[in-house]
Amino acid sequence: MPAFSAPSDAEIARLTARMLWEVEAVHFRAGEPFRFTSGLASPVYIDCRKLISFPRIRSTLMDFSVAKLMRDVGFEAFDAVAGGETAGIPFAAFIAERMGLPMLYVRKKPKGFGRNAQIEGFMPEGARVLLVEDLASEGGSKLVFSQAVRAAGGVMAHCSVVFFYDIFADALPKLEADGLTLHWLATWRDVLAEARAQGRFDAGTLAAVEAFLDAPREWSSANGGA
Repeated sequence: MPAFSAPSDAEIARLTARMLWEVEAVHFRAGEPFRFTSGLASPVYIDCRKLISFPRIRSTLMDFSVAKLMRDVGFEAFDAVAGGETAGIPFAAFIAERMGLPMLYVRKKPKGFGRNAQIEGFMPEGARVLLVEDLASEGGSKLVFSQAVRAAGGVMAHCSVVFFYDIFADALPKLEADGLTLHWLATWRDVLAEARAQGRFDAGTLAAVEAFLDAPREWSSANGGA
């Protein structure tokens, strides 16, 4: 999809949220919150990995991602695309194919020794690498991957995700302090807006979700989480 034909960011967010609901990749459950490994209790859950099994949806989302990157960053801004282990790998493959670029993947931890211990694939010195992940919540894993690419001689200034939580105040400043600009298609606010537009869930569930999005850690603490 050429960048100039991309819908507006607002329309991309609305359509992405609609697709997430259509394949049941997002869930609202206020009465019995989800419990994450961090201990956080949450009335919302997303599984972006599910998207790879729906060719029409994944194709549209990757077209959106590439169009936004070309429009917002540049048509010749990258030399390679790197997927973060493991959820980012298929999305990186889809994006690399569309952009006509080499693909890499980055391990969470080094395997063996040497400068490229966390990088699989060929990355020339000074290569401008786009990091691709399925989603971003608080941003911690992005820092691990960016540091690995830089340690191996690459340049990393941009990360693309399908979904950004956008509920933790320190997430974007943390990435920006590391020199990373985050690009995303939709957030929890977009998903909540689409749920309301479609008449999903009762008023109590929607109110609980909104309360969580406004103050996630406080909501978690009040509902048995960390």
